Order: sequence, then C-alpha cells, then structure tokens
Amino acid sequence: MLASLKISNYVLIDSLEVSFPEGLVIITGQTGAGKSILIGALGLALGAKADTAAIADGAENCVVEAEFSHPNPALKALFEEEDAEWDPSSLIVRRVLSRSGRSRCFVNDCPASAAFLGRIAGYLIDIHSQHQNLLLNDKKFQLSLLDYFADDAEHLAEVADLYGRHKDLCAQIADLEQRIASADEQRDYNQSVLERLTTAALKEGELEQLQEEEKKLANAEHIKDALCGALSALGAEGVGGYGDSGSLDTRLRTAGKELDRLVKYFPEFEALAERLESARIELDDILAELDQANSAFDADGGRLEFVQERISLLQGLLTKYRCAEVKDLIALRDSLSALLSDDGALQIELNALRKQEAKSANELAAAAERLHQARVRAAGPLSKAITESIRSLELPYAIFEVQVTERGASDRQDASAVSHILATGKDEVAFLFSANGQAPVEVSKCASGGEVSRIMLCLKDRMARYTAMPAMIFDEIDSGVSGSVADKMGSFQSRYPQGRFRLAASFRRRTCP
Repeated sequence: MLASLKISNYVLIDSLEVSFPEGLVIITGQTGAGKSILIGALGLALGAKADTAAIADGAENCVVEAEFSHPNPALKALFEEEDAEWDPSSLIVRRVLSRSGRSRCFVNDCPASAAFLGRIAGYLIDIHSQHQNLLLNDKKFQLSLLDYFADDAEHLAEVADLYGRHKDLCAQIADLEQRIASADEQRDYNQSVLERLTTAALKEGELEQLQEEEKKLANAEHIKDALCGALSALGAEGVGGYGDSGSLDTRLRTAGKELDRLVKYFPEFEALAERLESARIELDDILAELDQANSAFDADGGRLEFVQERISLLQGLLTKYRCAEVKDLIALRDSLSALLSDDGALQIELNALRKQEAKSANELAAAAERLHQARVRAAGPLSKAITESIRSLELPYAIFEVQVTERGASDRQDASAVSHILATGKDEVAFLFSANGQAPVEVSKCASGGEVSRIMLCLKDRMARYTAMPAMIFDEIDSGVSGSVADKMGSFQSRYPQGRFRLAASFRRRTCP
C-alpha cells in the first residue's frame, strides 16, 4: 500500500509530506485546488515522462518520493534481475528532475533507471483518470479483463507459445516455397549451363598450359631450326658428325688421353684431366637431352588447331559466365550440380515442414479452443458480478453482458483453419450494456458519462480482486454521477479484504464523505 508521499518544488507545491492510513482515502476540493497535481507527482515518481515545466518557478529541481509498505512479493524477481536491493517490508522510490532536463531515479536509495521504475509501477499502484474511461471501448482491454477474471493465464501463455511456433513454421514454409519456385524458374537454364561446363571437361590450370603449348606450336619452325643448329654445333650424329673423328666428343676424349700420359711426369695435370672428363660427360648429357627434345618435338598442324580451339572454348566460357579463371568455372559447375541435385532435398524438407505445420495447427487450434472455453465459462459469472455491482449504484435495471465470439467464424470455409487465431487466441470480446432492462448493446453506443464512470469503477473493482494491485487511485471517478451515487461509489472500500487494498478517490463534490 502507499504509505507516504513527499513532494518539493513540483508545479504549485513548494513542499508537501503526507502519510496515508489504511483503507479508503478521499481527497476533496474545488477544481484547480491541486488534486490532480498529487497524482501527476506520484506518476513522475513511478517513471512517467519527465517535463521540466513541472518544476516550480524559481527552483532548480523538483523531488518526489513515495513509500510503499509491504510491496507485492512478485517484485522480488524484478529486483533480482536488476541486482537491486529488496526489502519485503518497505519500498521507497524517488525521482529528482533538474532544470537542465536531467532526471535521476532511486529505488531504496540506490540509483535506478526510469525504465525500471516503469516496470515496477504496475505492481505498486493503478491510477484511473477521467480519460481512462476510453479503455472501456478498447477490445484489448475488454479481453484482458475477461482473462483476469477467468484466471486463464496458463491457457493464454500456451496459445501465445504455440502461435509463435506456428508462425515461425509458416515463415519457413513460405521461404522454402519461394526458393523452390525460383529454382524451378531457373532449372532449364541451370541445367544447360551445367551440361555445357560438364562437357567442357574442365581442369584447373589447363588454360595456362594450353597457351604455353600454343606458343611453342606456333613457332615450331624456329624451334626446330634452333634445336638442329645446337646439335650441329656440338657435332651430334646426323647433324654434323656426332661420334666421328671431328666431333667435339672425340676431340675431348683424345685430349683426355694425352693429359693422362702427362700425369706421370706432371702430377698436377691429374686435376685438369678430371675436369676435362667431367666436361665431356656433361656434354654427352646435353647432347642426349637436345636429341630427345628434337625427336619429341612434333610440329603437327593438327595439334596446333586443336589447342587453339580448346583455348577459344575456355576463353568463351570465361567471358560468358563472367569468371576470371578456369577454377571459377569449375566452382560454378559444382554449385549448379549441387543446386539441381538439391531440388529433391528441398521438396523433401518442404513436405516435412508441412507435416510439422499441420501438427502445429492442430495443437494451436486445440489450445485456442481450451482458452475459448475458459473465457466462455467466465463470461457469465463476470457479467452477473458486474451487473450486480452496477445495480447497487442506483441503476436497478442495468444489464451488463460480456459477449465472447470466435473471430471471423461466419466467414471461414474450413473449420480446421487457424488463420483467425492470434497470440491472444481466437476470441473477440464485446461489453454490452443496458441501463433500463432492454436488450443490451455495445457500451460505446449507449452508455452516458455517468454510466461509464460507474461501469469502470465496477470493472476496476473486479480487476483488483484478481490482480495483485496494492493501491488504486481514482481521479474523478464520480464524473457524471449524482451525489447519492457518489456516496455509494465511495462505499466500495468495504468490498476488499481489510488491509489488502487501498483506494484513493478525487471527488469534486463536497457532498461526498
């Protein structure tokens, strides 16, 4: 419950400190007396948007501090998430707003964020102001109030979880269908490209090898002449007398023998004889390699034509498919092969997802039906309870009815479809009202301002019974009602267990106790 409120330099308030007793507290006063300023200050302390215009003239900052005794135990988990100090007996929130626009927040004298204050505010207090009567026509508000009464949070969480899973499966299916459709559109083209690249029998590095070979074949005559000239100059057989008495090899052999004869007279010539023999052996190797190259070199014009055609083919493929090297063509070929062979795998995956989606849809539909039944069961008792409460406020013939219908039920062809189910289920809720016992219609179409105020009070009464609201504040909840009705509205404090709930009301009429 709200135990105390301290305010300094807020709008018209220089300094105020007030303690609240348990039970009903009524703050009265004429219009402009400052009743709503208290509510605004309390909202600021609980994380409402800060506005420097709220700082009193001549002050550098304003401070609002609110103390709550025995705060809701559910807050403990939020405090643990924020690593904030938790005291089960008392909770103090303080907000300091400076002229510069900077706002500082404190929870139990420890710095906190405005966002954290906003998170815990709903567990500390519920403020009902005049404009909040508009909620009565809000379908989400109507549905949430019925869910509070039905105590169907478990069913609601189940539907929300299954809805999320089903939506995710549908998104996966849509993406896979798009991929398959795109693959089908490109199938013929991809297949033709794959066949062309496969037929080309690509090898990495082949183009460079072919270009080198083309260079040799195109200059075959010059290469052949050079090889023969080298062999002839070295005295190779058949090209200048390789092995005859005039050959370089023969002369080297003869010179070696002569040096061998000198060694016994000049030992130092032995090294020269060995070097000469090494030169002769090296020469024989050179001649053998040149002879082999000359014999192997084929200047066949047919081979040159083949190489040139092959180069033209590879360069054409590189240009057509915008590749820099043959290895890129090979990579493209392999990727197309994988893509085309993956078509079947994609279809198998799609079929599996569709089975999962069908199962998910059945589970979602079943969960939504359980939630629907819980709401239908609760609609009657809630209608009766609100009707009784409204009739006690000098509307003896009033009828309040909570109507639960399935969304789009009349337009659906397939009863098993789940397209109408949302995270909140498949239901739409309407609040119907009649003040004179006639057939009720939607509240927005028939209720006057005073009737709306009474309905909202009764609804808040019910919400307080099924939610852990430790304090409720009603700002001008008597708007549009007579003094005697306001008396009865003030008696609502007797409906709550002693000490569990606090109500504060800002009444405009002096006739109210």
